[in-house]
Amino acid sequence: MAKAKTAGEKTIDAAEGFETVAKNGAEVFKSGFEKAVKGYDQFFGFGKETVEAYLKAANVAGKGAETLHNEIFAYSRQSFEDTVAATKAVMSSKSVHEAFELQSDFAKTAFDGYVSQMTRISELMMATTKESIQPLQGRVQAWVETVQSARAA
Repeated sequence: MAKAKTAGEKTIDAAEGFETVAKNGAEVFKSGFEKAVKGYDQFFGFGKETVEAYLKAANVAGKGAETLHNEIFAYSRQSFEDTVAATKAVMSSKSVHEAFELQSDFAKTAFDGYVSQMTRISELMMATTKESIQPLQGRVQAWVETVQSARAA
C-alpha cells in the first residue's frame, strides 16, 4: 500500500488513515444521531407534558366554573327568599310609613348583598383564572428552555 510521510517523519499506511477517518466519522455520526434522538425525545416528551398541563388547566377551570355556578345559585335562591320575606313584610305593614321603611331597609340590604356577592364572584373568577393559567405558563417556560437548549447544541 501507499505510504505517506507526516511532519514527524512517521509513515502512515493509507489503510490506517482510512480506518481512522471512518472511525472518527462513525463517532461523529453516532454523536449526531444521539443528539437528534435526544431532541426527538425532548420534543415528544414536551408534547405529552403540554397535554397534561392543558388537562390540568381544564380541570381547574371546570372546578372553578362549578364553584361559580354554585355560588350564583345560592345567592339567587337567598335573594329570592329575602325578596319574598320583604314583600310579605311590606304587605302586612300597618302604615304607609312602615311599608316605606321596610322597603328602604330591604333595598339597602339587597344592594349591599349584591355588591358583596359580585365582589366574591369577581375574586373567585380571578383566582380560577390565575390557577388555571399556571400549568400553561410552566409549559411556555419549558418551551423556551427547550428551544434555547436545542439552539445551544
